[in-house]
Amino acid sequence: MNTLQTIGPLVGRLLIAFIFIMAGWNKIAGYQGTVAYITSVGLPLPVIAAVVAIIVELGGGLLIATGYKARWAAAALFLFTATTALVFHNFWAVPAEQVQNQMIHFMKNLAIMGGLLYVVVHGSGPLSIERAASRV
Repeated sequence: MNTLQTIGPLVGRLLIAFIFIMAGWNKIAGYQGTVAYITSVGLPLPVIAAVVAIIVELGGGLLIATGYKARWAAAALFLFTATTALVFHNFWAVPAEQVQNQMIHFMKNLAIMGGLLYVVVHGSGPLSIERAASRV
C-alpha cells in the first residue's frame, strides 16, 4: 500500500472532523447564543436541540477523527448536515441580500455531505482505532 493510501484517509478524516469538533466546541462556549440562534429559526425545544447538536457534532467529529465507529458517525453527521442545510441555510426563503451567503453555506454543507458519504461507504482507512482493534 502506498503512502497516499495509508495517510490519505487519516488526513481526510481529520479535515472533515475538524469542522464538527470546532462547531461543537463553539456551541458549548457560546451555549446561550446557540440556543438563541436555534430559537430564531423557530425550532421546537431549542435547549434540547442545542445539546443534541453539541453531542452529534463534537461526538461524531471525535469518532471520525479517531476512526472509531466512523461509518456510523459519518452517517449521523450526514443526516445532521442535511438537516442544518435545509433549516439554517434555506437560501430560497431569505431576503435577496442574504441569498448568496446562504447559498454558499448550503453548498458547503453539500460538499461536507459528500466527504461524509465517502467515509460511510469506504470506512476509516488503515490508520484508525477500528482497524487497529481488528488486528488484535
